[in-house]
Amino acid sequence: MGTVKTTDGVEIFYKDWGPKDAKPIVFHHGWPLSADDWDNQMLFFLSKGYRVIAHDRRGHGRSTQVWSGHDMDHYAADTAAVTDALDLKGAVHIGHSTGGGEVAHYVARAKPGRVAKAVLVSAVPPLMLKTAANPGGLDISVFDGLRAALAANRAQFYIDLPTGPFYGFNRPGAKISQGLIDNWWRQGMIGGAIAHYDGIKAFSETDFTDDLKKIDVPVLVMHGTDDQIVPYADAGPLSAKLLKHGTLKSYEGFPHGMHGTHPDIINPDLLAFIKS
Repeated sequence: MGTVKTTDGVEIFYKDWGPKDAKPIVFHHGWPLSADDWDNQMLFFLSKGYRVIAHDRRGHGRSTQVWSGHDMDHYAADTAAVTDALDLKGAVHIGHSTGGGEVAHYVARAKPGRVAKAVLVSAVPPLMLKTAANPGGLDISVFDGLRAALAANRAQFYIDLPTGPFYGFNRPGAKISQGLIDNWWRQGMIGGAIAHYDGIKAFSETDFTDDLKKIDVPVLVMHGTDDQIVPYADAGPLSAKLLKHGTLKSYEGFPHGMHGTHPDIINPDLLAFIKS
């Protein structure tokens, strides 16, 4: 574990486990969580001989609770600061939800040789917000509602979201994990409210279309068909079509946080793609 200081003075916390000469896998967490959201996957790939790295986005987790720079340009630049500091080459970048947007924005701008492959898991690209050019997106009122709930009672909001739609625990017959719910709350409350508030605009209004078109490495797009946070039809399939070397893998009935609820299925699929 360590920190990297960005050009604007933000300390980015990161974990770096495994042999330094092993193939690196970099994990990018979703909103409003931290690197800890990838613990299951990091331990899995560590056991397979990989070097695993994950950082807390600015304002999230253990990184500086700065009040500014909560946008995809800064997120990508912060990622570059970490990969440059660790001199990662031929890395696989895996991002969940907002982290998937961060991956797309970073990989499209990465220095030659830094990235070998990428994975977008339940990710926000190409664009979540409903616009004239994106009629299948979600209305701005949805995101205004998230901001209002966060500002009114963040602690309660961070119980309601994982208890309900994030993991699909609101579905009939769902196998509920109180541990996942509690860990989601713990991670969320460690981060800064302003970073999370501004982050909603970053993940909902950023158009990643050009990023996806620029990416020249193989990308696996993984998305559950019962994603209640980032609806399947307006995300996974559209991203896969925009990518030069994109592959879509759909998961029937899986929720947004499927890497948490179904690691026994997601982890082997990630491994197969990385080894292919």
